[in-house]
Amino acid sequence: MNQEFQPDDIGRVKVSDALTCDVLIVEDDPHLLRALQELLAAPDCNIVVAQSGEDALRLVLKFDFAVILLDVKMSGMDGFATARLIRSRPGSRHTPIIFLTGSDQDAVSRFRGYAVGAVDYLVKPVVPEILRAKVSVFIDLYRHNKALIREIAERKVIEDDLRKAEARLRAFAAHVESVREDERTRLAREVHDELGQALTGLKMDLAWLDKRLPGEQEEAAGRIKSMFPPIDATIRSVRRISSALRPQVLDDVGLIGALKWQANEFQVRTGIRCKIDLPVEEPDLDRARSTTAFRVLQEALANVARHAGATRVDINLRVDADHFILKIADNGRGVSEAELHDPKSLGLVGIRERAFLLGGNVEFEGKGGEGTTVTLSIPHRSAAAP
Repeated sequence: MNQEFQPDDIGRVKVSDALTCDVLIVEDDPHLLRALQELLAAPDCNIVVAQSGEDALRLVLKFDFAVILLDVKMSGMDGFATARLIRSRPGSRHTPIIFLTGSDQDAVSRFRGYAVGAVDYLVKPVVPEILRAKVSVFIDLYRHNKALIREIAERKVIEDDLRKAEARLRAFAAHVESVREDERTRLAREVHDELGQALTGLKMDLAWLDKRLPGEQEEAAGRIKSMFPPIDATIRSVRRISSALRPQVLDDVGLIGALKWQANEFQVRTGIRCKIDLPVEEPDLDRARSTTAFRVLQEALANVARHAGATRVDINLRVDADHFILKIADNGRGVSEAELHDPKSLGLVGIRERAFLLGGNVEFEGKGGEGTTVTLSIPHRSAAAP
């Protein structure tokens, strides 16, 4: 060595590369400290040096070391005390410490070293190849750990971005659904009020003509009477279309009354018996949640009528502290796994989307020959917004 170690070198980083690892050497012999420094010098490694335990503790507060080489016997604070204090600080609690000793320690001394946090012992004079190999292992571990930390941080950023994007998508989809429901309500009123009233007026006019035709106008009277059935059928179609767009009963009597009406209408239309179990009191749900519950029941019953081959449907609504839960169970053939995951099953997709918009979830359970159960769970408006 042609350069004498100077005290001003304490704490100096020899390589200033942001991508390199920091290694701390704590040794009170300046000649040995210089030798170790030169032995471990590498382009991808910053060597930080200290000649006392006190200097080492100050440096530990400034750097995140990959590994620390620590002399056991130093004047003042020895290696054991220094290691204990290094381990007591959160930032350096897991930093590997390799003890350097001038003589082969007895078992008690080695145990004492391991007790205060040492991961290895090296006897001076150290074998250069062994020292480099051991330090290299801990540097590699440090780099892998840092890479893992970066990857976790990046994944968290991506997950946060996905959550924000999902929240924006949910808000947009909820807005679209709200606009669509408002448009349905408007159309339902126009169809019911304008077209329905026009048909009713036409029927009344025909009835007036029928009463005032002379008796000899049998052909005309017969023609008028033949017009009543198609008019009645058209009025019923208008009411059905209006109810499909936006059932007036949902606005007039609330969710409980609307569910009862839908179950009764379904039973009359299909002949499939419906058993309902609903709360006595009207649940305190906003318009969006009431509409979603009603629409999910509509879609579930439509699936039963089209695909299930059922003879009975059980409808249950339960409201707890945080959620309202609607369960529709039939005794039909049971939905298959393939159908549950088929993107062409638009009815199931629609039910899932409605639950998603309000921060809820829906579960489908099907057993071959034992029917299908649809369970909708949505937080009510007293819960925190998703």
